[in-house]
Amino acid sequence: MKFVDEAIIRVSAGKGGNGCLSFRREKYVAKGGPDGGDGGDGGSVILRADASLNTMVDYRYQRAFRAANGEPGRGRNCTGASGDDLVLPVPVGTTVIDVDSDEVLGDLTVAGEELLVAQGGFHGLGNTRFKSSVNRAPRQTSAGTEGEERQLRLELKVLADVGLLGLPNAGKSTFVRTVSAARPRVADYPFTTLVPSLGVVRVDPLRSFVVADIPGLIAGAAEGAGLGVRFLRHLTRTRILLHLVDAAPPDGSDPVAAVRTIAEELETFSPALAARPRWLVLNKLDLLDEQAADALAARLRAELGWEGPLYRIAAASGSGTERLCQDLMTALEERREAEAADPALAEAEAEAQARLQQEARERIDALRARRRGDEDDDEDDSDYDVEVEYGP
Repeated sequence: MKFVDEAIIRVSAGKGGNGCLSFRREKYVAKGGPDGGDGGDGGSVILRADASLNTMVDYRYQRAFRAANGEPGRGRNCTGASGDDLVLPVPVGTTVIDVDSDEVLGDLTVAGEELLVAQGGFHGLGNTRFKSSVNRAPRQTSAGTEGEERQLRLELKVLADVGLLGLPNAGKSTFVRTVSAARPRVADYPFTTLVPSLGVVRVDPLRSFVVADIPGLIAGAAEGAGLGVRFLRHLTRTRILLHLVDAAPPDGSDPVAAVRTIAEELETFSPALAARPRWLVLNKLDLLDEQAADALAARLRAELGWEGPLYRIAAASGSGTERLCQDLMTALEERREAEAADPALAEAEAEAQARLQQEARERIDALRARRRGDEDDDEDDSDYDVEVEYGP
């Protein structure tokens, strides 16, 4: 299945049915009076989060969706049938944005959660509704109203507690394979990870968290170089960023420079994302002796002024990964408990999440506009949004 994390679709709710103009005609009943029924309501368009989906590929080819119209009313006070609602399944973690107003309509973050995106039209009234003591034979009816029509951008952001960052071949996929049951591709060449992958890390039988791996970042990623910038948005929902650094790069590059490169790209892409808690993890320490590892860790702290957590692991052998996962689980639990106890802290976190997602959206929109040569805003850009995809 191809991985598509963004789609633009047009949804149209159904039109309400018109009211009926009718008079009762029955043998031996003189002046029977009005009996025109109301029309039916138009169907609405609803998005529903579906845990069985993990890509927007279903909306790659079909991009227009219309709910059923309501039926018109009939004589004998018969009301027209309402149009059926159209329910569109989307992956859990989908953000819904109105393209015309750039308004975020909602986030579907829980399986089964629903979001009304286009309200069906209201039914028209039959002439029975206009009957009164001074108007015994009304000939007035009303037409059903048109349903809402919207162009929506659906953005998928994976739901994970911990997000992995690093240059290509820093060992992110190997780490995910070691600590979880996920099996992302691992090879000895750059950009083996082409799409985000998720792994569930079980620290204890009843304690677990989700880790997300995205394609490696390179210098200039925030300006569109490489693959990583397209998937940086998937880290906007994470609580902790895990920055993996190759302690012994085969090309002889400097690990300190590698850390600076990622930090600069994060800051350029989204200052709010760069401000998220970030842990440094020196990987592949099985290729260094203990003295060289100590010297590298000391140099990282001295040259970068790093005061945050710094771990040493060897993802291929699993050395050091157990302690790292335990500490991650503890930090996540403490943060959840603090937010549960302090509503102000939870509100601040929600505001930070909204700001982070807005910055990420603005950066990606700016890159898209530049790539398309600042074409006319009225031109449909859904080809770019939907057609670009990665992976087998």
